[in-house]
Amino acid sequence: MFCDQCGSSVQAGQAFCSSCGKPIVGPVSLSVPFRGRVQQHTQLLGILWLAFSALNVLGGFVLLVLGGTLFPHLRAMGAPPETPVGFLSALMSTLGILILAKAVCGFIAGRGLLHHDEWARTLALVLAFISLFSVPFGTALGVYTLWVLLPSDSQREYDSLAAKAA
Repeated sequence: MFCDQCGSSVQAGQAFCSSCGKPIVGPVSLSVPFRGRVQQHTQLLGILWLAFSALNVLGGFVLLVLGGTLFPHLRAMGAPPETPVGFLSALMSTLGILILAKAVCGFIAGRGLLHHDEWARTLALVLAFISLFSVPFGTALGVYTLWVLLPSDSQREYDSLAAKAA
């Protein structure tokens, strides 16, 4: 027997659901447990964060290579003398390092979401807000992550999934 609001199991004669607190009125239905939004989408969300982080690794390495090889040699390739070669090289290298750091965090969040770790929801939400500025894939993944994990009901559902996984 399961609660018709949250899907958690309910014992016969129980007055309130132990998970969501909904009063149990009348007979309790004998049906398949309700799968909430978080339970339905967490695995896909974890896989998408892993894939997006792999793309970020590629982009970060490209920026590091450009910052370390191309920009220091701009003067030899005929760039005007007022070109800020040192600044461009440092800028590209710094952006590459930041993108690689974001990719590492994305890998950690993806793995955490797949294993329903308690901290993974918070990390994924922070990365989702940051990724909103990465058009188009980061924006799509950020919106999807916010849709799945941000509502308050999602926190309760994710916490129950994390408790079951622990």
